[in-house]
Amino acid sequence: MPSLGEFKQGLIKDYNDVNNRIFGIGVVRQKVDVVGDKLIIVALHKRVPSLAYLSALNSNVSELADHYLIKGFKNEFKQLLVEKYGFDVMTIFKDYDAEAELSATVVVMQKDVRDYL
Repeated sequence: MPSLGEFKQGLIKDYNDVNNRIFGIGVVRQKVDVVGDKLIIVALHKRVPSLAYLSALNSNVSELADHYLIKGFKNEFKQLLVEKYGFDVMTIFKDYDAEAELSATVVVMQKDVRDYL
């Protein structure tokens, strides 16, 4: 059974791996907090250059691309949390601010996160 610190370190790597797979770029830094039945991940990202370029051409198209990329991320991350950690995930909320290059991800579980560890 991993300690909470070991779990967070593993989750940071997993989050970065999924992000790298989908966006082709890792995160600059991230912080994971456990609050009862929630995982809260705040991450500083580098904007994908092609999306930054697309945003300059047509912000509506880049927002739509961001939406579907985030949707894909949430699906893959949820699958990882269920398969690797055995979590009963109720939902995942994720938002990304392209200007600040910050994202916030909140994973809501069926029970306290520490009960799974």
